[in-house]
Amino acid sequence: MKRPAPAPAAPAPPALSPSLRIVIGLAASVIVLVGLSIGRDVVGPLVLGAVIVIICQPLGTALRRRGWPRWAATTAVIVLGYLILAVLAVMLAFAGVQFGRLVQDFAEDLQRTALAVVEWLRGLGLDDQIAAATASLLSPSTLLTIASSVGGSVLGVLTAFFFVLAYVIFMAADASRYSRAETAFGTGIRPTLGRFAAYNRSVRRYYVVNAAFGLIVAVIDGLALWALGIPAPMVWAILAFVTNFVPNIGFVLGLVPPAVLALVVGGWPTMLVVIAIYCVVNVTLQVLVQPKFVSDAVNLSLTLSFFSVIFWTFIIGPLGAILSIPLTLLVRALVLEGDPSTRWLRWLSGDVDAAIPAGEAPTGIATKKKR
Repeated sequence: MKRPAPAPAAPAPPALSPSLRIVIGLAASVIVLVGLSIGRDVVGPLVLGAVIVIICQPLGTALRRRGWPRWAATTAVIVLGYLILAVLAVMLAFAGVQFGRLVQDFAEDLQRTALAVVEWLRGLGLDDQIAAATASLLSPSTLLTIASSVGGSVLGVLTAFFFVLAYVIFMAADASRYSRAETAFGTGIRPTLGRFAAYNRSVRRYYVVNAAFGLIVAVIDGLALWALGIPAPMVWAILAFVTNFVPNIGFVLGLVPPAVLALVVGGWPTMLVVIAIYCVVNVTLQVLVQPKFVSDAVNLSLTLSFFSVIFWTFIIGPLGAILSIPLTLLVRALVLEGDPSTRWLRWLSGDVDAAIPAGEAPTGIATKKKR
């Protein structure tokens, strides 16, 4: 008796062309980004909680090595994360309230300064519309609007504070569990674990470097403003510290408010002195010295760092400016790392370790030579 002939194998699905794969990838990316933008109120605190846990996780690792129980080490990580969040919340709340009071106290002086700026610009022969637009930036109503938006942002951060606290608890507990991943799945997942361990180290070094330089800049700027008699020097020191976490353009964001206030209370000479101090201190530390340490920590090109600030601010709001570097590093780790064919893209993004060592042939060349 003959056996029935085996059923013919199903034909393999046709392979997608490279161009079609690119189009599908871009379409999927747009959908993901739109979703992130719609859910920015959830995504922002979630990423912030993850960054806090990444920064604090070495404490848990060190305590476990000293023989602490896993639950106790995880609790220490959570407590440290809560302390960092509490300090940030108090700083933002204090700065926002004080800024609003300053605008109200100096409303008349701001109005006079705005009118003087209009007359000065007209004397230079500039168009009236340009003069009026420039002066409107100094008007009390504009600054009150800014103060209100700052207050609203602070309120939003404080509202999301509860969710961040919860995220820190969950992520710290999960991070402790992930440390046993190799035991559960074997040595085959070491490359994946290595990539994410490298990502965590980069994020940690980035924020440690920025916090160190931000603290130095904040102390020097605050003392200089206090010596010049600029009102609320503590507020501007906090602003200098916070804006130091915004790559490339943070210096300008931290300079404009105290410079405008110096113009109001002391005139052009005081304003120029403030600008000169900020340029000497902030440019020397933030532009000449700090980028070397940041580059060693994250391996991102200056162009990509600058673009990432604009891009992530557009996607998830103001918090995206502070979280732009970790988000960009995460995208690179998920999309590019682990695929040898994307080494040139990693190198283009600033990852010097992706360059092909001397004497090693690029992917595909060695194979062709053997043939």
